[in-house]
Amino acid sequence: MKLTRATAFLLIMATLLTLTACFNSSKSSSSSAPSGSGASSSVSSSVSSSVSSSQPSQSDDSDSSSDVPTLSTDFAEIGALDGEKLGWGPGGPVDQENRSEGAKAYQEKYGQYDAWYIAPSSEKIYLTFDEGYENGYTPAILDTLKEKGVSAVFFVTMPYVKSNPELIRRMIDEGHIVGNHSTQHLSFPDMPLTEARDDVQELHDYVKENFDYSMSLFRFPMGEFCEQDLALLQSMGYRSVFWSFAYRDWIADEQPEREAALSSILNKAHPGAIYLLHAVSATNADILGDAIDALREKGYVLSPFDL
Repeated sequence: MKLTRATAFLLIMATLLTLTACFNSSKSSSSSAPSGSGASSSVSSSVSSSVSSSQPSQSDDSDSSSDVPTLSTDFAEIGALDGEKLGWGPGGPVDQENRSEGAKAYQEKYGQYDAWYIAPSSEKIYLTFDEGYENGYTPAILDTLKEKGVSAVFFVTMPYVKSNPELIRRMIDEGHIVGNHSTQHLSFPDMPLTEARDDVQELHDYVKENFDYSMSLFRFPMGEFCEQDLALLQSMGYRSVFWSFAYRDWIADEQPEREAALSSILNKAHPGAIYLLHAVSATNADILGDAIDALREKGYVLSPFDL
């Protein structure tokens, strides 16, 4: 009877030890290999965390949408933009401030490329002159600007720069901005992007080498451009400057009458105006001083280009 009880006791102890070993083995296995649902949850959490850390938040994405696009001179990237040829002229309806609705619309659409068709509404207005060739009036224009204390922008072509180095030097020395109006004065949308780049760069380099002056403003010949061209100029560090006022002053032998020209300049004045005047115009040289005085009397400030 004692042997039987001892044997029973030993059997019970052996059974308990076996059960304990099984339990510990099961616990160890469960801690080292998560269940199917646990693994899925862990991977999902890991992926979510990875995406969250590598992608901008919704608010960041919203903020970046208003930033100016950062473009390198990557012709594949720029070439993917719209290449449709567009012309520019600020005619058409105006708002209650006499500001061109067309200029405002283009400014909103293309301003992201550092392009200016009209400046923000303020008392400031800007004088710009195009110089394709010298017709004898630029010295008088510079004299008037100096007398009136006005800084202007002169957009020059390569032939003009090479033919009139003394005037370029005077523009720079008297505090004006010399802008790039291209080497060949061709329609940029008709040119391959590489040729357009080279055209701008050639004049840029010439002015830098001969006058130690770096140009940063560009005006498209004839005002013809496309979105690709705007992006190209931006990638080269240029701002493209159009205009919100112009009139028929560029034909040397068909100059507007003095009073009619002065009336046009004053009646179409508006806050944030960018004036395009041609320096080949005898009328412009004649009326410039009076126009500046009259614009100031109307409350405008003839501002250096600060856009």
